[in-house]
Amino acid sequence: MQNLSNATGIAANPAWTRLKGAVEALRPLQSKDGSIDLNSRGAGTRDEADALLAEITAAVEELAPHFEHDADYLRAVGADLRRWGSSGYPVPDFLDSLLAFQPAAQRQDGLPHLVVFPMYTQNGNPDRNLEAVLLNVVWPDWLAELERTRFDNPMFVPITFTDFTSGYDTNSAVLFPETVSVREAPERFTWGGIFCDREAARFRAVSSSAVDLLGLEIPEDAAALLKDQKLAEETFVLWDLVHDRTHSHGDLPFDPFMIKQRSPFWMYGLEELRCDLTAFKAAVQLEREGHAQGRNVQFAILFDRMFRFPVSGGRVRNYDGLGGQLLFAYLHKHDALRWTDNRLRIDWDRVAAVTTDLCTEIETLYRDGIDRPKTAHWIAAYQLVSRYLTPHPASVWAKGADALPLTGHSDNKALNKALCDAVLPDEFPLSMFFEALSKKLSGVIASTSGITGTTGSAGSAAGTGTAGSAGGSTLGTAA
Repeated sequence: MQNLSNATGIAANPAWTRLKGAVEALRPLQSKDGSIDLNSRGAGTRDEADALLAEITAAVEELAPHFEHDADYLRAVGADLRRWGSSGYPVPDFLDSLLAFQPAAQRQDGLPHLVVFPMYTQNGNPDRNLEAVLLNVVWPDWLAELERTRFDNPMFVPITFTDFTSGYDTNSAVLFPETVSVREAPERFTWGGIFCDREAARFRAVSSSAVDLLGLEIPEDAAALLKDQKLAEETFVLWDLVHDRTHSHGDLPFDPFMIKQRSPFWMYGLEELRCDLTAFKAAVQLEREGHAQGRNVQFAILFDRMFRFPVSGGRVRNYDGLGGQLLFAYLHKHDALRWTDNRLRIDWDRVAAVTTDLCTEIETLYRDGIDRPKTAHWIAAYQLVSRYLTPHPASVWAKGADALPLTGHSDNKALNKALCDAVLPDEFPLSMFFEALSKKLSGVIASTSGITGTTGSAGSAAGTGTAGSAGGSTLGTAA
């Protein structure tokens, strides 16, 4: 098996360069669903597609000996590619190769993988283009021990980028089997990959800028975390390990992610925040037990949730943004942070306890929800959020149950649709604080698209915060 340094060297292999080039050349020929319309694209399209497909298939076969642990998968990729071409380039079906790829069964620190799939990239490219990615597994002994003894998560695969095609030159930081184009979904998925290097580099860039901008004094170990890419990557693999498993642990009256049903977007926001705050509570306990990563996970969750999440992405049903707004508002209303004199102050002696209290409120909502009808649970969740965040002035939901379309529906499905249609695209707008912060951080957030642990953006933008720094806050100046 290859080690990390050898995997990085594969990116310089001419076969990888040819593979990347052919995949990029094929991209403009593909439709949104991944197919190639040979009739509408004119004469020569079939010959061009065939030549590119042959180049891709040959490059995969040439690289395969570097990935003996993925031999079955790479053979299946070749078969799926050839079948796609011979059948006239319809909507791609890579189910056979998807079933053959089992990275969670061989979690070994530094183990490389070559991944070739027609897929969309979450938070990246919405089209099902063919993509090629070189990556490495991150599985240090301390993480393996925590997963084995405390946080069992057999499907979790933390990974880092070595190189990638343009679908990943985006904000996407995950490799999920659900995104692959297949004829039918498997009965169950057995793995999920999260690029901790991108998460860490993005966190360092945005958080460091926010700390300086807001004049926030931070502890020395928080400043060290913002300066150290490897330390940040270790922090994110632990955060992700606990977060990911929490989706199927605890009191779960209704999990919109698991059962794939439409819900008001604050339900998704509360679920994601619940998982993050569960990881926060676990990190507090790990810190008490002497695990060095525990305190860093707390910093990462606080900074990423409060500084990046609320001001990233659009404002249409932005459930991650909502969770970040809620955490900030809860800490503010409970006096664990203050924005005074154009500077942010966090009470580092109280912030962990108050953050844990928010987790308890959400857990109580979930536990009580087991005895509620779905509509009542949605309303209770809305009431929890609106205790801390001000709804849009035109909100129907904010007017209470009497204003909601609760009657006159043929069945529960029609009722659920009517309730979801009554939700405004931006039901909980940004506060004036976050409106100003969004303008100030927009440049650095945009610069993190495509970032990895080895690109220059993280190094140039991160590591600027210092312990005890007074900083030079400009948030209160005219935008």
